Amino acid sequence: MQSIPASPERASASVSQLFSYPFRIFFLSMTVLAIVAIPLWVLEVTGTVRLPLAMPGLFWHQHEMLFGFLSAAIAGFLLTAVCVWTQTERTHGSLLVGLWGVWLAGRLLLAFGGNLPEWLVQGVNLAFLPLVMIDAGWRVWKARQKRQVMILVVLGLLWLMQIGFVTRLDMSFSYGALIMAMALISIIGGRITPAFSAGWLRQRGGNAEAVKMIPALDMAAVFSMILLMASLITGWQTVTAILAVVAAVLMLVRLANWKGWLVRSEPLLWILHLSILWVPVALLLLAGSLLAGWPSNAWTHAAGTGAVGCLILGVIARVSLGHTGRPLILPKGMVLAFVAVQLAAVIRVITAFDVIPWHPGIGTSTALWVIAYTIFLVRYTGVLASPRADGREG
Repeated sequence: MQSIPASPERASASVSQLFSYPFRIFFLSMTVLAIVAIPLWVLEVTGTVRLPLAMPGLFWHQHEMLFGFLSAAIAGFLLTAVCVWTQTERTHGSLLVGLWGVWLAGRLLLAFGGNLPEWLVQGVNLAFLPLVMIDAGWRVWKARQKRQVMILVVLGLLWLMQIGFVTRLDMSFSYGALIMAMALISIIGGRITPAFSAGWLRQRGGNAEAVKMIPALDMAAVFSMILLMASLITGWQTVTAILAVVAAVLMLVRLANWKGWLVRSEPLLWILHLSILWVPVALLLLAGSLLAGWPSNAWTHAAGTGAVGCLILGVIARVSLGHTGRPLILPKGMVLAFVAVQLAAVIRVITAFDVIPWHPGIGTSTALWVIAYTIFLVRYTGVLASPRADGREG
């Protein structure tokens, strides 16, 4: 596989360029958080390090992965994509600096604000997602694009889960947030994965018509997850388990229709298919935890590390190239990163079942996760901090 020369990127890179489009600063920042926060959590939970956290360690870990890492990825992707979808001017410059500043302040307050008032820590952290929704929402309203409304609805439900989580420190809200994260994957992944796959096949004379998208099935998958989230929050275990199985079956049918095996030779595509496969895996593990007593941290890490962590890495690797006017050719080492993050998810899930002892399992999974995102940081910092290769703005 060819690689992109790195030296021209570094020569023209600048901090100001990071704030020329939302994906640049948010993809870079969430990558740094991914590399730092997971090892810190391991050090915290093993007693090696004690941070002045603003909430108990386990809750801090869950919040930072769901509402720090994931929220930055959402902001970077959504605020970039919605500008393209609606043909509106991008958020950049001082407005983007301000939005990013709110996100960064939330991370710092939670990590070091143990002695600060709760209202301050909570207020700053709860401010970010509404700002993202307002930015995206007015563009959708202006363009009258009803198709985008469901993304905003799910994002709003994700924010409601954050409110419940930070104000009550109730783990059921983090579970609900994970379901909404998978619902977002269902919507966004369901748009880009089959579309990109069909386009790639078409360019190479393949059977693009074999890739099927069924709108009714797509909507059913999303609504099943919304119902699943509501049932999970209310504590109806049997109903929740049934809904989890239904949602898993719907996702598996969708994946089968997308024919991922036809694009197995293209890493930028197989990573999307393989990552979304973690969604039904997580849902089935959730059903097993409710009906058969399987460990609950198996499904949460299948969802968080597998579906969310793996898909984000695949998406940002592609978006960062496409939106900087560069060819869709992976930089050297990124295939290794894709493999490493998938292995991190596998090892973390089987560790939950005691297939691997806890300490070596957590250590290996953490190391693989850090390797994957460090490779992205090394290979893409120059891309994200440099002007577009085609000379256009952004």
